[in-house]
Amino acid sequence: MDVYCTRPECHRPLNSFSDLDDRETLKTVQQKYCTACGMPLILGGRYIPSRLLGRGGFGAAFLARDRYTPSFSTCVVKQFQPTGDLSPQQLQTAHNLFQREAVTLEELGNQNPQIPDLYADFQITTSSMVPGTGKQDKFFYLVQEFIDGKNLEEELADKGKFSEDEVLEVLREILGVLQFIHDRGVIHRDIKPSNIMRDRTGKLYLLDFGAVKQATASATTGRSTGIYSQGFAPPEQMQGGQVFPSTDLYALGVTAIVLLTGKPSEDLFDSFAHRWNWHSHASVSSRTEAVLNRMLLAAPNARFQSAQEAIAALTPRSAIRAKSAPSVPPTAIQSTPVPAPTPAPSTSFSLAKYVIGSGLTGLEGGILGVALWSFFSISGVSVGIWGVVVGGLVFLQYRQILDGKDLAIVSGLSLAVVAIVPIFRAFLSVPQLLLVAALAGLSAIAVATLFRLVYLLISKVL
Repeated sequence: MDVYCTRPECHRPLNSFSDLDDRETLKTVQQKYCTACGMPLILGGRYIPSRLLGRGGFGAAFLARDRYTPSFSTCVVKQFQPTGDLSPQQLQTAHNLFQREAVTLEELGNQNPQIPDLYADFQITTSSMVPGTGKQDKFFYLVQEFIDGKNLEEELADKGKFSEDEVLEVLREILGVLQFIHDRGVIHRDIKPSNIMRDRTGKLYLLDFGAVKQATASATTGRSTGIYSQGFAPPEQMQGGQVFPSTDLYALGVTAIVLLTGKPSEDLFDSFAHRWNWHSHASVSSRTEAVLNRMLLAAPNARFQSAQEAIAALTPRSAIRAKSAPSVPPTAIQSTPVPAPTPAPSTSFSLAKYVIGSGLTGLEGGILGVALWSFFSISGVSVGIWGVVVGGLVFLQYRQILDGKDLAIVSGLSLAVVAIVPIFRAFLSVPQLLLVAALAGLSAIAVATLFRLVYLLISKVL
């Protein structure tokens, strides 16, 4: 097994231990040390780094395995690792940001499925690499959920600019996450494509809470710590001023136009006129253009004052009401969290999820139809049961109680039962059953796609 050393100065960090290929040895070995620098390799006695994921100004991230889980599950280990010649005050500020990320992930990650969960937070003290000094080096780590997928910066590089529908999906999903964290007194302050991850099922996550700003700290000092990403941060953040929920909305607006145009943010900002000039590089509806333009306004009080307000503006009828709504001067979030509104069903749309869900529902409907009509023949009873079950599946998907993975399991079990028990397929052989199920799935996809096209056409007209 390959194990990666996390000491920043190690000149040969990759180690190979053949004995760790044995599962029992991997679970019971006390510790392994880097053959080049002597750094402990099994972090916190539990996590085994396998490769470097990336380095930043204040840390590095490693892909690791948790040896105390049955499947040696994958996780991400982040190490506090500031670079450059920092003063003691700057070093303490950086360390505080790292610790704040751990606290924030623990508080928010377990409550929202689109924020990675925190697994552990610990430090390691070991001998310095410099011989004869007797000095001890301290390393700080946090361990969080691994999201298997690509961030939107990588997606943009792979496939080119996003369509309007794809950007609207990103906006709605991330605005929902921002509303969640803003209601709890937290401002992210570092929204950008590389901090939004899409997993293999299409689900979007908001990452990297290292620059997170707590409202209580903002209310006390009235100043920002100056941590931001150039090209995405609004004027008040770059000037070190107070930040607001609309600060995150500005950065999300920049993220949206970068995805729409496929161009770096610095190429879209006209510094002479001091305004964003993205319209000539992307064609979108007037509604989407108006929403993005408002998110990108320089003055914090001219932008949407909440993520929920921006979500409402993305819908046809709410957009009209949003234009006539009076502007509310920005205020710092109070230390007492605002009660979260009653959540409504998600309005975000994913074409992949929609097609997969339709196909699996049709597949299940075909299998169920064969079973019912073999058992009851074609009658009011069989048609009624079929309609109730299929309708229930559609409702559960709408309420997001079932997803594609759940439907695949249900369809697989149903197919196995009907194929094995002859009474459920009195008129069909197994190959015929498979053919009927496949045709039903394809038919459902065709009907659902037609419905979606009609819906979009009506939306454009209205």
